Amino acid sequence: MNAIKKPVRITVLGAGFGGLSTIRELRKHNVQAEITLVAPRAELHYLPGIIWIPSGLRRREDLVIPLDNFLRRMRVRFHAAEATGLRDGGRTVETSAGDIANDALVVASGGRFLKKLDGIEHAITPCEGIAAAERIRDRLKTMRGGAIAVGFAGNPNESSAVRGGPMFEFLFGIDEQLRREGRREHFDLTFFNPSNEPGNRLGPEAVRHLLAEMQRRGIRTHLGHKLKRFDADRVITEGGEFRADLILFMPGMTGNAWLDNTDLPRSPGGLLQADAHCRIPGYERVYVVGDSGSFPGPDWMPKQAHMADLQAKAAAANLHGDLEGRAVNATFKVELICIIDAINHGTLVWRTPKRTIILPSTRLLHWAKRWFEATYLRKYR
Repeated sequence: MNAIKKPVRITVLGAGFGGLSTIRELRKHNVQAEITLVAPRAELHYLPGIIWIPSGLRRREDLVIPLDNFLRRMRVRFHAAEATGLRDGGRTVETSAGDIANDALVVASGGRFLKKLDGIEHAITPCEGIAAAERIRDRLKTMRGGAIAVGFAGNPNESSAVRGGPMFEFLFGIDEQLRREGRREHFDLTFFNPSNEPGNRLGPEAVRHLLAEMQRRGIRTHLGHKLKRFDADRVITEGGEFRADLILFMPGMTGNAWLDNTDLPRSPGGLLQADAHCRIPGYERVYVVGDSGSFPGPDWMPKQAHMADLQAKAAAANLHGDLEGRAVNATFKVELICIIDAINHGTLVWRTPKRTIILPSTRLLHWAKRWFEATYLRKYR
C-alpha cells in the first residue's frame, strides 16, 4: 500500500463515543492530519446518564457537553451537517451542507431503532436521547398510579444489535424512585421480552440475578412471547396481553437510513460489514466503529460506549499505519462492562470470552458509575 502524501484529510462521521474516541486516539498516535468532524451539533450527549433523568439525579445540562474546547485542543474542523451519501469509493462524503473530500474516512454515525411494530408510537424509546428520558420523567410526575411496562427486543438478523442494559436500569430505577416517593403500591410494573432469557448477552448467571431481582421487587414478567402490537393502554403479544399506561420499549437496531445511499457492504441486519480491524472490506481507508458496524466476534458482543471506545482504538492504530504505508492490523478486545444501576446502588456485570463476573448490588458500585461518568466527560469539557 502506498503512503499518502501530506496534507492528509481524515473525515470522522459522528460526535458520539466512537467518533470522538477515534479523534483522541489519532492524536495520541501523533497523526498530523486535517481532521474534519461531521455531526449535526458540536456536542456530546452522554446517553448512559439518561437513566438518572426521571429521578432528578441528572438534568439535560449535565449530559450535553459542548465540544468547542475539545475540538480546538484536538485541532479538528467541525462541519455542522448530517451525512447523506458517499461516492468515489468513500473519498467523497455527501452531507446536508455540501460535499467533503477525504483521504481516509471513519464512520461512527451510530444506528437507528427498528420502529416497525404496530402501535410503537404509543411507546417511549429511552435511548433515542435526552428528550425521551425527559418525557419519562414528566409522565411519571403526572401519574397517580397505574401500570408501567418496560421491555426490549432485538434485530432478528443481527444478534448483537440490541441495547437491553439501559432498560433494566430504567425498570429498577423507576421501581426505586416510586418507593422513595411513597407511591410504589399504586403502580404495577411489568417487564416484557420475547426471549425467556432476557439479557442473555450478559450471561446466564446475570439473567438469573436480574429475574430474581424483579421477583424480589414485585415486578411482574411477561417473557417468551413475540410482540404483536402496542395499544395506547396495553401491550399485546402472541402469548396474551396486559395493561400499560406507560410503555418504555427499546427495539432492535439497524443501520442509519443514509447508508442506503451508499454501496458500502451491509450485514444481514443492515449494519456496515466490518472485519476484525474495523475496516470495511473492499474499500481503501474506510473504517467503521461503534453502533454503525457489524463486527466478527461472539454473539454477545455489546453495543455500548465501552465497546465503541475499544474499536476506535484499533481503527485509529490501523488508519495511522495505512497512512504511513505499513500494515498494523490491530484488533479490538471484546469486553462487556456494565453497572446496572438503580438510583442509589448498582450491580456490576463483566464479561469476556473467558469469564463472566457479577458483583452484587452495592452503593459503592452506584458511586463508581458516577465517578466514571465524571472522569470520562472530563476529556471533553
